[in-house]
Amino acid sequence: MTILITGATGNVGRQVVNQLVNRGADVRALVRDPARANLPAGVETVQGDLLDVDALRRAFEGVSTLFLLNAVVPDEFTQALLALNLAREAGIERVVYLSVIHSDRYLNVPHFAGKFGVERMLEQMGFGATILRPAYFMDNDHSIKDVVRNYGVYPMPIGSKGLAMVDVRDIAEVAAIELLRRERASEPLPLARINLVGPDTLTGEAVAALWSAALGRPVAYGGDDTAGFETNLRNAMPHWMAYDMRLMAERFITDGMVPEAGDVQRLVQLLGRPLHSYRDFVHAVANATAA
Repeated sequence: MTILITGATGNVGRQVVNQLVNRGADVRALVRDPARANLPAGVETVQGDLLDVDALRRAFEGVSTLFLLNAVVPDEFTQALLALNLAREAGIERVVYLSVIHSDRYLNVPHFAGKFGVERMLEQMGFGATILRPAYFMDNDHSIKDVVRNYGVYPMPIGSKGLAMVDVRDIAEVAAIELLRRERASEPLPLARINLVGPDTLTGEAVAALWSAALGRPVAYGGDDTAGFETNLRNAMPHWMAYDMRLMAERFITDGMVPEAGDVQRLVQLLGRPLHSYRDFVHAVANATAA
């Protein structure tokens, strides 16, 4: 049978596809433009998106397991509900859904609340699902490396509670493992949630210190100015999204993204190796910059 991947050309989805192909799975991808998808040989593509009901019906034909990944867009919740209703219509019971850690706590943050609504739908509709709940993606910090390097400031307002930043490679590999576990089970497995975290829970000051060590010069934490953060983001993204990101940052500051007991050990056991660390991420970025 076939595993369908949505969001297959994004940072997470592309790596999930690669992980599955390397493990010998039959993979189909829902993509907007198959000619530009640049996916591995053997991956079947269906043109469409998560609001295209006809394309979803075509994509779901013969599929046994679904990886559901939605971008942060205004109609993210609607996209997910359409996809899951159509998946059920097609007889698909096995799902891995990419949610977010603390989706049930950050309920004033639009994209968190939307993901929690999808989690509730998976529960109430009786899907055999794994809900993956990643913390802040350390890979997001590629976008601020020039600010750190040129101005000596780490600008993300992440506060002092701490974030257990996670590497996209770890997210993708866990997703592939769970997809194959559900795909190969003799019957749909019970719903499960997995927090996806990094090995360290880091404050803004701690992150700045790691950048200082990697670059060999002082880097300061820019502080908890979420209003200024929103203003800066409005230059690079829609205003609604900038405000959504501000609300998320405010919850970083008040709540943090702290793992539950046993989260790190569970992931290490699942992967059979250590988790990628933010320290290694920073050193890799610093070395690439220096080169």
